[in-house]
Parts: sequence; structure tokens; C-alpha cells
Amino acid sequence: MTPEANKKTSRRIVLEVFNADQLGLIDSLFSPDFVDHALPPDVPPTREGFKSMMAVLRRAFPDLQYTIDDQMAEGDLVVQRLTGRGTLKGEFMGMPATGKTAVWQEMHWHRFDASGRLAEHWDVTDSLAMLTQLSPDPPTG
Repeated sequence: MTPEANKKTSRRIVLEVFNADQLGLIDSLFSPDFVDHALPPDVPPTREGFKSMMAVLRRAFPDLQYTIDDQMAEGDLVVQRLTGRGTLKGEFMGMPATGKTAVWQEMHWHRFDASGRLAEHWDVTDSLAMLTQLSPDPPTG
């Protein structure tokens, strides 16, 4: 597939899978051999693992939304800089629901296979910014 086609699929993953919670698209947009290099160690790095992590995120942040700030592609690789937003209304990573809203930054790398499906995913999330904003007892001074 072309870099432009891969960018379009990356946008769909953010806008339709993440923002619109259309998990049914995962099987058509992700390769059967998909590997997620960014899931927690106790989650399988597969499509099914990704789906389970999405369910965890949606329970914790029912209003989860991402904005694509930048997106670039070369060959089979697409890189995105995202802004995430969500209100902690359920337990997340051992933190109880606080009702607080956080805004954080993420970088995502998507590698596509020859058929145009997502084959691999890596990300870097500013977890410190997210968790500091959501904490029931934010750090002082």
C-alpha cells in the first residue's frame, strides 16, 4: 500500500476505533499477525490483547478522545503525535475513579503489511502527566 493509504488507515484507527469505540473494525484494519509492542506485560501483544486493553481504557475513560496533532508516513511506517483526553470514571492501573479529567501527549508508530493492515504498533505515552492530573492526591510543591 502507499504511504497515503497507510495514513488514512492510521487516522481511521484513531477516529473510529479509539474515538468512536468501533472495536469491530480491529479485525479488518489489523493484520491477523498484529504485534503490539506497547501493551502492559500481562496483556498478550495480539489483536485480542489490544481489544482487551481498549475495553479497560473505555471502562476507565468512557469519554476517551484523541486528536491527531501531526502525522507523517514513509514507506510502510506512519508516525502520529496525539493528544489524549479523558475523565477517570473507573479504576485504571490501580487508581480508583476520581472524576478528574486529564490531557496528555502520545506518539504512535504504525507499521503496515503489504495488504494495508496494521502489522505492528509502538507508542510512548506521557503517563506521568496523565496520572498526575488524575491522582486523588496530586503532588505538592
